[in-house]
Amino acid sequence: MNPLKKLFKQTFVYGLATVLPRVLSFLLVPLYTSVMTTETYGEISVVFSWFAIFNVVLAYGMETAFFRFFNKHSDKESVISTSLISLLVSSILFFVVVLTFENGFAMLIDVKESLILYILLILVFDALTIVPFAWLRADERPLRYSIVKVTSVGINLLLNIFFLTLLPKMAMENGQPLWSEIYKENFQIEYVFIANVISSGVALIWVSGLYFDAKYSFNKQLWKEMMKYALPVMWAGIAFTINEVFDRVLLDHLLPEDIARAEIGKYSACYKLAVFMTLFGTAFRLGVEPFFFSHANAKNPQKTYAQITNYFVIMGSLIFFGVMAFIDPLKKVLVRDSAYWEAMDVVPIILLASFCLGIYHNLSVWYKVTDKTKYGAYISSVGAVITLVINIGFIPKIGYMASALATLAAYGCMMLLSYFFGKKYYPVPYNMRKIVFYLSVSILFSALSFYVFNRNLIAGSLLLLLFLGLIYRMEGDNLRSIFLKRED
Repeated sequence: MNPLKKLFKQTFVYGLATVLPRVLSFLLVPLYTSVMTTETYGEISVVFSWFAIFNVVLAYGMETAFFRFFNKHSDKESVISTSLISLLVSSILFFVVVLTFENGFAMLIDVKESLILYILLILVFDALTIVPFAWLRADERPLRYSIVKVTSVGINLLLNIFFLTLLPKMAMENGQPLWSEIYKENFQIEYVFIANVISSGVALIWVSGLYFDAKYSFNKQLWKEMMKYALPVMWAGIAFTINEVFDRVLLDHLLPEDIARAEIGKYSACYKLAVFMTLFGTAFRLGVEPFFFSHANAKNPQKTYAQITNYFVIMGSLIFFGVMAFIDPLKKVLVRDSAYWEAMDVVPIILLASFCLGIYHNLSVWYKVTDKTKYGAYISSVGAVITLVINIGFIPKIGYMASALATLAAYGCMMLLSYFFGKKYYPVPYNMRKIVFYLSVSILFSALSFYVFNRNLIAGSLLLLLFLGLIYRMEGDNLRSIFLKRED
């Protein structure tokens, strides 16, 4: 099978595994914004920002290291068992230490102590699924990966709907002691975390077979090699997470206390409208990362990598402008309460930032296949510094708009740095004329639709048709050769 066709097929399946759970999760946004105040939603957003940071720490780069060593090491069983033991031990240690110093941990992330056990369980359950999920991807079992992911998030969504909408009505209207005992007023945040504990637990149980089948032989030398590869990835992940979510924490500390959580709630809700670009970027990354490693030793892999990036930019440009053209209907469907719409001006900035991040992930192939992961850490660190400097310097002056601009500046800089370093260490023949053309046209059309035509649907639709025509004119023959050519 044509390697690009195989890649797009796997990306489509991983896309379903990513898009469906994210879509289901995204359905929580209209739910939360319809039943929660901006302050409550802001509080949840801050806690989930800490979740993202600790998820990276507890994974410590082992997912990417697993892919690398699973593909290049002859003893794959040793890679599996060593990875499992490493994450088991670190997760248990984290659980015990945090429970021992529960009060200090609660103060660190600024939450009630009563939430700590829920947070711990979610973090540990998620950490223990890292290797099983990575193994499913490395072993090219995207269907099972998809089913588990979708089911877990579906359970989370249904439990949220039950706890936040059905249970209050049942407790008040039915008068049955059972529902009245379960339901508690002012317990919305706790209900959200309980739903997450259950859904994460179900996912762990479902993929736990790998833990029972493993031989549990710990290869110390292999583990050292994996950690040498993984730790720069972890640092890059921490720096990336600072770019992605730490702005909520900074907003919480730098804005006046009486408005901070409400402003975070508005910003977080409108930030979610960039989810379409995030979904596409994540789905593509999940499909392309194993592909990068498995084809690293093929004949002239750089040419294939260049084609992949070219098609990513085409699709990303289309998604970017498509969202901008239909942003008004989308906001009414997905962010129900108009109290949140005050932050709509951040959407174009965050969308473009997410697009730059997706391009960066494609460009990052050079340091992954050459084992120069320390450069990923360096580049992400530059992005993190930009994020911190702009947020700290400008949040007191322009609020969450500073956070949006910081995100764009960080991801744009990371994209450019990865491109220029890649030219030096692992040259890939990217078609920069096409990449710049598609990126420029999508930005120009988006600016016209959003600012000049004031989000007029007719104008946006006509510009979108024009853009589709340009893509077909320039790429039609290439796309037909990939998807319609019969295999020998």
